[in-house]
Amino acid sequence: MASKRTRRGRRILLVALLLFLAGALFLYDQQNRIQPETVDACSPRLPAAFDGFRVVQISDLHGKMFGADNERLLKAVAGLEPDLIAITGDLVDDPAQLSMIPALARALSGIAPTYYVTGNHEWAIREARTVKGLLEQNGVIPLTNEHTLLEREGETLVLAGIDDPNGPYDQKSPQELMEEIRAEQGDPYILLLAHRNEYVETYAACGADLILCGHVHGGIIRLPFTDGLIDNTRRRLFPSYTAGLYPLDSGGVLMVSRGLGNGTGVPRLFNRPHLPVIVLRTSLQ
Repeated sequence: MASKRTRRGRRILLVALLLFLAGALFLYDQQNRIQPETVDACSPRLPAAFDGFRVVQISDLHGKMFGADNERLLKAVAGLEPDLIAITGDLVDDPAQLSMIPALARALSGIAPTYYVTGNHEWAIREARTVKGLLEQNGVIPLTNEHTLLEREGETLVLAGIDDPNGPYDQKSPQELMEEIRAEQGDPYILLLAHRNEYVETYAACGADLILCGHVHGGIIRLPFTDGLIDNTRRRLFPSYTAGLYPLDSGGVLMVSRGLGNGTGVPRLFNRPHLPVIVLRTSLQ
């Protein structure tokens, strides 16, 4: 009898161990296996020369390393063949992570022209200006409530970027930036880089054609028929505008990345690190 009980106990222990290992592997996979995604953003206002233009969005890295010197991330970015790379904030969480920036910036800017806007975390740790400086010294262009023109085959569009609201209280507002752009450029197609997804009404009022955001990490835990479970910044359940494309009443489109890192104590579930490539289109293919 004792022998039967021993064998049964061993079987139970083995099953428990296997379940533990399976759960651990699943959690590791959810935090570390990058999920590329191709997203088409269509607008008849897009200049024809930019049809097929590819923008890889890196958001909410939070100092996470995907292999030595982020080699797995860089390989994934290069594999998406970007024409432009957009970093939409929360690159680091801690001053100790600043040392990762130069090598990452050099590698990304070697793949494609790379632009950056701040997130709330860079300002929260009081290192936003340091981050901008390190990026700029290594080939990445910060956009601080300003814009630049992208040219392709004789046609242009405007790339604009806004600082996170955690920045200086007297910084230029998104509306002021849009007014400045239209005063200089007329009525161009505008690709706006921002960080916070929750300012969707502000972005819609600005009239940008495509806005790239991050911030909410896809709701951290993604459940069926929801936009995610947790708003990681406002500490509430079932947030909105957490992942993918959202048409705006203004006629523009909001694109929200689920981000790559975490920066919270809650592990990502059914929500692997997200690396979208947004393909600009004049119409549905």
